[in-house]
Amino acid sequence: MTPRVLVVDDEPDLEPLILQRFRRKIRDGEIEFRFARNGEEALSVLDEDPSINLVLSDINMPVMDGLTLLTRIAGLDRMLKTVIVSAYDDMRNIRVAMNRGAFDFLTKPIDFQDFETTLVKTLQEIASIREFTKHRTELVALQNELAVANRIQQAILPREFPTSPHFEIYARMLPARTVGGDFYDFFELGKDRLAFAVGDVSGKGVPAAIYMAVSRTLLRATALQGRNPLECMLHVNHVLLRQGEGDMFVTLFYGQLHTLTGEVEYCIAGHQAPCVISEERGLEVLQGRGTMLGIFDDPEVATGTLQLAPGDVLFSCTDGVIDAERPDEQNFTEAKLLEALHGCAGRPARDIVTSVFDAVTGFSAGAPQADDVTALALRFLASPVAPHS
Repeated sequence: MTPRVLVVDDEPDLEPLILQRFRRKIRDGEIEFRFARNGEEALSVLDEDPSINLVLSDINMPVMDGLTLLTRIAGLDRMLKTVIVSAYDDMRNIRVAMNRGAFDFLTKPIDFQDFETTLVKTLQEIASIREFTKHRTELVALQNELAVANRIQQAILPREFPTSPHFEIYARMLPARTVGGDFYDFFELGKDRLAFAVGDVSGKGVPAAIYMAVSRTLLRATALQGRNPLECMLHVNHVLLRQGEGDMFVTLFYGQLHTLTGEVEYCIAGHQAPCVISEERGLEVLQGRGTMLGIFDDPEVATGTLQLAPGDVLFSCTDGVIDAERPDEQNFTEAKLLEALHGCAGRPARDIVTSVFDAVTGFSAGAPQADDVTALALRFLASPVAPHS
């Protein structure tokens, strides 16, 4: 947009002088001038031309002087910068003008080199303010969008945890930003199987949140078709690979609990290793890591089965837990996670997740985190029963 300047002065010779001085810039579309003879005319011009952002005004004028014009401009709901022109020895009025909001001043007789320098400086300030205002508006809009995205994301994640005589499950996700890339999920597969998952999408913010929603929905839809854990993982990888451009991926731990027997079939694709907390056997970290999904045509997926005894807990988290930082940039580490879990045998699933979050929060001491923090605990309750012959 071409800068537009309003010159307010009752001297008739000033207008042709300015137009002559700036004729090349005017011709090249670098600047435009409007003129008024007094403050009252100036207000009319400002009212009809909202694109004017710079007013250069004399102080001593008939009808309405420059100081009164300054006061009236201050009440306008628009961005305007004002440069005051006055006699060299009229410092009292210049001080009053600056106190009323004038950005700068020029003295008479006008030195056109100084005039041009002042115009350039003031227009640069206006451009900076416009840019700042634009970015602030965009930031506010983005914050509003992120707030909506956060509500949508929180609505996607299960917030109610089922009550069952066979198992208890609890999970929690704390995004590093307003929205994150971590997710957890659980849902029934028939009357005696429970599917559960913990995932971690690369990146942060809205793109990661969208990829997270796609990954979670895709896994759930695939599992509900009756596929086993490995088939689910490979199908999710196939679809993500075809839909993406290879710049995002997801790590995933997915399993199916047979709620009557305590048997678990699981797969790990590049995810933080889960562990089993048992009163009898202590703490056991599951082996196998695999590779992330959405990058390779033929990903490595670690598979396994395990038998949970009554009271055993299967715990999974994202690497935001072990990578949590305190103010001195030291990490929480896997060793501290295992230390926190050692005392959790026999405790309810909710208490275990809460205990881990408390340990991470206490360690980080309020330091902002670079990664989302997510944890899920699944506790088997029912005694194993013999399968029907």
